[in-house]
Amino acid sequence: MQSLSHLVAIVGPTATGKSDLAVELAVELNGEVVNADAMQLYRGMDIGTAKLTPAERRGVPHHLLDVLDVTETASVAVYQQQARSAVEDVLARGRTPVLVGGSGLYVQAVVDDLTFPGTDAQVRDKYEQELVRVGPAELHRRLRELDPVAAEAILATNGRRIVRALEVIEITGRPFSANLPKPGPPRYGAVLVGLDRPVEDLDERVDRRVTQMFGAGLVDEVRQLANVGLRRGRTASRALGYQQVLAELDGAGDMATAAAETAKLTRRFVRRQRSWFRRDARIRWFDAANPALASDVRTLLTT
Repeated sequence: MQSLSHLVAIVGPTATGKSDLAVELAVELNGEVVNADAMQLYRGMDIGTAKLTPAERRGVPHHLLDVLDVTETASVAVYQQQARSAVEDVLARGRTPVLVGGSGLYVQAVVDDLTFPGTDAQVRDKYEQELVRVGPAELHRRLRELDPVAAEAILATNGRRIVRALEVIEITGRPFSANLPKPGPPRYGAVLVGLDRPVEDLDERVDRRVTQMFGAGLVDEVRQLANVGLRRGRTASRALGYQQVLAELDGAGDMATAAAETAKLTRRFVRRQRSWFRRDARIRWFDAANPALASDVRTLLTT
């Protein structure tokens, strides 16, 4: 099938089958995949992020997988530059770029005019300490007073984003919402495809996936990464599954508890992802359980 001259973005919550669909579409549309999962940026974080194996990638080139060490902090601003460069390179070679992932801010950084102000370590540290002391709800209340538009766009449970918004407001003297993307057509003529399932199905799939991850050696993967500095990584050490295993390695060593906590927090994360993506009216939604999913999406993209 002929390549498309625009970007395809496959988005939605965890455990909907986005990666498999992205590969299938890339095979059919002469495409290449661009990763938009923040934790799949990390080398060695394979089992716990459900990263496709080389065999599962079916020979399709994948961009922005395995580009960071676990000690490095992921930056959306840096990702934006690298992902846009990858998309533009794929288009320039006459192939179809397929952006795929459930990290909403990373997807938005590619398809929307999202700008990233500078940072001030001292100011950020102040708000991070407050986050620990009073919790995200109180900081979100403060953000709502300073910048109601930003507060509406940022979930009250997302402590890191709230801290970032307060930091930007303090160091720029401008509302954080001034940096948020304005509604409009997505970059690269992107067609946004959303995959979803009923919440009960997603919960079951998450539980099954977590069981499979622990059975496939997640604990050994975390041990190996701990040896190369995982605990020092501000972003990687907080990844779902990795944080819970680290806590048990440093504590009672009860991996059944780590698995149960990972599943519980992942189910919660799925709900936040759904809330994030459902706010974007440009996304065309598909039932990920439909056997005709790939065919239906292909029809959307080629007609």
